[in-house]
Amino acid sequence: MRYVIIGAGAVGGTIGVRLYESGQDVVLVARGRHLAAIRDGGLRLDDPDRSRTVPVPAVGSVRDVDWRIGDVAVLAVKSQDTVAVLDELAAVAPDVVVACAQNGVGNERAAAQRFARVQAVLVILPAEHYEPGVVVVTSGPVPGVLDVGTYPTGTDDVSEAIAADLAAAGFSAHADPAVMEAKYGKLLTNLANAADAACGGDDPGFPALAEALTAEGRTVLDAAGIVARTGEDQRVRDEGILVDRPVAGQERRGSSSWQSLQRGTGSIEARFLNGEIVALGSAHGVPTPVNAALLRVAEEMASHGEEPGTRSAEELLAGKA
Repeated sequence: MRYVIIGAGAVGGTIGVRLYESGQDVVLVARGRHLAAIRDGGLRLDDPDRSRTVPVPAVGSVRDVDWRIGDVAVLAVKSQDTVAVLDELAAVAPDVVVACAQNGVGNERAAAQRFARVQAVLVILPAEHYEPGVVVVTSGPVPGVLDVGTYPTGTDDVSEAIAADLAAAGFSAHADPAVMEAKYGKLLTNLANAADAACGGDDPGFPALAEALTAEGRTVLDAAGIVARTGEDQRVRDEGILVDRPVAGQERRGSSSWQSLQRGTGSIEARFLNGEIVALGSAHGVPTPVNAALLRVAEEMASHGEEPGTRSAEELLAGKA
């Protein structure tokens, strides 16, 4: 089995390096300066215990991959890039297994519209990517949790094989027949990503804002009859599976959405996190004013190139930002 990691940023880069180090056949799909840096000198992974640079093969597009029978395409791009990547992938490798190692719950739906074999991956992986050719993961010795199951439910031999390979690479990974329930639970946690990006987690009003976002999300999922297995992120930390530690003396700076604003990418994932709740709320007659406001603000900040942490949590919660 070969792993083609599409999106070699914080999550994809960490997965790719760890699988490569464990002896798996890996190809990264990256772009721009990040791709150039990987090709020139390899991909550097910094974690709490060490830093190393590995010569993982990298290409610039799924069209540049020599697709083989048995390949697994691990989708690790931000959700706003999913559809374009899937359409390109379907044109060159229509029979490939697609594993969605992403936040949100819409990526699997989009993949299942184009591919017969889709795996959902719960991602709890505290990692960062700011510098071309460098990825940082802030948990050790276990870098993250990556549970796998077939979409929409169940497991199969591929789920088991992927989970086993990830576990051998140092992750906490299991085949989970109800992995989408866990991903809906993670969605509730990730609703605060937009708040972190907008005002920063150290804003005194952040906890109240995050709780308001989550409360709306819970109400919406209950109305929609969707089961969300909550608390996985806290559980793995309480059990010592994930241990957040400084890397080179520096703590993790922010969520994936915070990182998007910091890097000035021009886009942000809020449409597929908070927007999922807003859309479901509209469909089921549940008001979602806080998530709608954060979605608007996050997208405005991204499109205008605004720095993260420049808004007030109190004003966002009051609907004044």
